[in-house]
Amino acid sequence: MLSESTRRTISTRLEAERGRIAKSAPLTVALAYPSPYHVAMSSLGYQRIYRAFMEMPGVCCERAFLPDDTDRDGETERPVTYETLRGLSDFPIIALSVAYELELAGLIKLLQASGIEPLRAERGPDAPFILCGGPLTFSNPLPLAAFADAVVMGEGEGVAEWVVRTIGDSPSRATALARLAEHPNVFVPEHHGDRLAQIAACDNAMLPATSVIVTPHTELSNMFLLEAERGCSRGCTYCVMRRSTNGGMRIVPQDVVLAAIPQEYKRVGLVGAAVSDHPKITEIVNALADRGCEVGLSSLRPDKLKDEFVGALRRAGYKTLTTALDGPSERMRNLIERRGREPHYQVAAENARRHGYDRLKLYLMVGLPGETDEDIDECVRFVTELSRTIPIALGVAPFCAKRNTPLDRMPYAGIRTVEGRLDRLRRGLRGRADVRNVSAKWAWVEYVLAQGGVPEALALYRAVQAGGQFAAYRREFQALGHSPDGRGYAETVAPVAPERLKHKHLTLARPS
Repeated sequence: MLSESTRRTISTRLEAERGRIAKSAPLTVALAYPSPYHVAMSSLGYQRIYRAFMEMPGVCCERAFLPDDTDRDGETERPVTYETLRGLSDFPIIALSVAYELELAGLIKLLQASGIEPLRAERGPDAPFILCGGPLTFSNPLPLAAFADAVVMGEGEGVAEWVVRTIGDSPSRATALARLAEHPNVFVPEHHGDRLAQIAACDNAMLPATSVIVTPHTELSNMFLLEAERGCSRGCTYCVMRRSTNGGMRIVPQDVVLAAIPQEYKRVGLVGAAVSDHPKITEIVNALADRGCEVGLSSLRPDKLKDEFVGALRRAGYKTLTTALDGPSERMRNLIERRGREPHYQVAAENARRHGYDRLKLYLMVGLPGETDEDIDECVRFVTELSRTIPIALGVAPFCAKRNTPLDRMPYAGIRTVEGRLDRLRRGLRGRADVRNVSAKWAWVEYVLAQGGVPEALALYRAVQAGGQFAAYRREFQALGHSPDGRGYAETVAPVAPERLKHKHLTLARPS
């Protein structure tokens, strides 16, 4: 039974939405997201697929989300679609967008609360077809093989529509799976085992992706999102979205960007892996500021924070200037091939102060391969220097190696090591910077899933069944031989891992 408070919440959110498409069709797909509404509706990729399905003749979709009150330890109310309040088990196809590894737990909870067996091997022939895609597929979607009937790899535009049509037109699940397995960008675990299909790249004519639905009830309240570019021209060794992925950076021309933003929207988010590398980004931000728009960018590179650009961002409503420090020292930034150098951050801090920003926020990774306490001490020294120019906020995350990057298979530093580095950083910067960090424990869980496959996915499933607390994950992952204390990290000096992106299929085995 759906609670009255949930009914009211859904009704309130629907009334506040602008741009929702009303449609009915013979084939209705449940478009689900394994995180709550306020996260899902801030995802431009999720909205792009929503538009794609709603534009298909004879097809429409209804949206469903992980209920708001779900956490790692709590019960999950039965999820329903916002459009008709139907349960997910009523739909022939459930399409799920998965952004990153820890959302796999949300996927399990979403399906289980809907009365659907999460494990693919345990579902019967009459169960809904579980179709997955999203950012996770650019790196390592092998854990999805435990849950998904099929996975769209990479950029879903075009491919997802073909997949849905193929499933709908097939006389049986077996026929659909066989047909899907023939597509170069669709991973069908039943047919492919652990051989991953190619990562899809959409036709540039499909760019840019833009918001369909704008709502105040999201992380990006009432913000119209638009993709100013896709991909990246840089070679950061830890990043999946680097220049070797789908041909690097694809730029949306300035006039196309500006023409795609409706005049009535006064909050605009420019999205992409390297938005500040757009050759016309200063002009675009100034043009939107002239319209009276508040503008947000998803990525700011330190070497791009010149005076004119920083001034344009301030005109467009920025109060905190945010960029990535990434490595704690010059040595570590060289290792991960980041262009950011100390003079870039010093110039950014000076420009931020000159234009009246409240603070400079820096994102940082710790636990990089070969990192030592001396690297942390260098970070303390440098951030202290920057704090004399402008207040500093530091957001810190432990490094987790991802598949399809040069740092693939590098070991996790270990929970104790990471916590020690975080403590050293906090103590060194006490009174000089506001330091906030991601949990070292949950970063290890993310790392194991990022490097793992079906055995790790099954361990994840058991951990969720046991309550989803960290102790359950540790127990299950340790049973597979994974160590939370950084086995092999101390011996890591100079990580080198070849990229394996030239092959039609990639074979990913469990890490040793």
